[in-house]
Amino acid sequence: MRKKMLGILLAASLVLGLTACGGQSQTPDTNANEQTASTGTNTDAAAGDAATGDATAQKDGKILRTAASFAYPSLDVHKEYYGWYTSIYGISEALFKMDEDFEVVPCLASEATVDGKTWTITLQDGAAFSNGNPLTAEMVVRNLERVAEVNERFAYLGGFTMEVVDDKTITITTPEIYPTLKNDLASPELGMIDLDSTKDFDKDPVCTGPFVLDTFVPEGDVTVKKNDAYWGGDVKLDGAVFYYMQEDDPKLLAMQSGEIDCYNSVSSAALEIYNKEPDKYDVVSIPGARLQFYILNENRLDDAVREAINLTVDKDKIAGYLSGTVSAAVGPFSTNADYGQVTVPAVDTEKAKKLFEEDGYTLSKDGFYEKDGEKLVISITYYPARSLDTLALLIQEQLRDIGVDSTITSYEDPDATYIATGDFDLALYCMIADKAGDPLYFIDSTLAEGAYYDCGGFDDDHCQELIEKLRFEVDEDKRAELANEIVQIAIDDNAFGYVGLFNHTTVLKKGMTGFAENIPFDFYGIDAETDIG
Repeated sequence: MRKKMLGILLAASLVLGLTACGGQSQTPDTNANEQTASTGTNTDAAAGDAATGDATAQKDGKILRTAASFAYPSLDVHKEYYGWYTSIYGISEALFKMDEDFEVVPCLASEATVDGKTWTITLQDGAAFSNGNPLTAEMVVRNLERVAEVNERFAYLGGFTMEVVDDKTITITTPEIYPTLKNDLASPELGMIDLDSTKDFDKDPVCTGPFVLDTFVPEGDVTVKKNDAYWGGDVKLDGAVFYYMQEDDPKLLAMQSGEIDCYNSVSSAALEIYNKEPDKYDVVSIPGARLQFYILNENRLDDAVREAINLTVDKDKIAGYLSGTVSAAVGPFSTNADYGQVTVPAVDTEKAKKLFEEDGYTLSKDGFYEKDGEKLVISITYYPARSLDTLALLIQEQLRDIGVDSTITSYEDPDATYIATGDFDLALYCMIADKAGDPLYFIDSTLAEGAYYDCGGFDDDHCQELIEKLRFEVDEDKRAELANEIVQIAIDDNAFGYVGLFNHTTVLKKGMTGFAENIPFDFYGIDAETDIG
């Protein structure tokens, strides 16, 4: 009866969690407490547009139609996270970009070399804006300076010395050795804008991408058309329509009726339907960069208890319950990345029980572990997004099955509550672990001394020494070795539990290709090679 009731609660929780994520647009980066893109719901209007056929989509030519889960009030590439979506729309491009192997590859820049603290960036021959104006080194410097001024997450760029060498070359000198600059330059917020020709940065930026803006409804639909002057060569599509559709069911219906050609962030319910019709749909699902994990509080849980918890939490079963929306994690990074090569012990509940018993715990009459007459109760905290509510229930059930009781508490704002106070035994969180093909961001955020998410008391002098080496190591192979050693220390210390990486799941109608379906990052969509067949 208890397991049946759990199933009902989990099912309800999953539905509510999906509804919450769809009903309120959140910014696409790391924190749970990020600003919302739009709190209104345009689902009905967007579904109506897709069903009746947008005027642009009915013009002659290859017009891709898709659904977008987020809609923003501005197209200013440099502000907030708006550059993620101008990148998805194919409007803007950065100096570099990420590929499907987590590698930084050329885009507007052909190469970047480093000598000590000074990077030399060389621009592509022929790189130009959609109005035909060439992309010059001077314009690149001005763009980077503007990003530093208008986006606080990139304010550090203002501390770099940027100099124009010639029309196609700039140098950037950093105060300290800075090995990840090329990764930073792949951030979509660092997309290039023609600052002299753009009259309205919010509604019509002049950029370099294969598409240019056709129509823009703030916090609504967006249409783009081919950039006939695209510096990168031929563009296969004539245009695209991005319908703002938050909810999952309208997307499914629009896809089934043929009114849209593709979309990503496919729900588990829709995924099951698409997989049953492989003659109509191609479904591509790859582990992404957004991580579900938990922090174990070393200030409140001893070594044996933390190890026993990690031996009990079954990531594969959790991934199975979440029906294809996540892949079980080994560490915080994809195993496809060189810096994602760590190991974790297999689930072993018998060993977990033995650890409790060796630590002085005994099973009481009601079947739960206690010590010195006091029952062990693990406090689990979470916030209701990214399926963390479901995760909390599943972990609670797995712990209960070996005799560990727990309580679950939900907070709307984890950063202002349990992350800030450390008031938890096991704290659930979700964030993008791999922002741009390098491990330092997540390691620095969770494992470094004084790190914001190191709120569970993890402290290791050797780990800190390795992190300091990682900050300045320029050789990519050595960076990967350092990262793997650092993360392995945290795993062996049972300071964290890395549960699941959200899958980047895309559905496409048969014959359609090139909607960034094989790239694990969330900020790419259409490009010059996108084709609807």
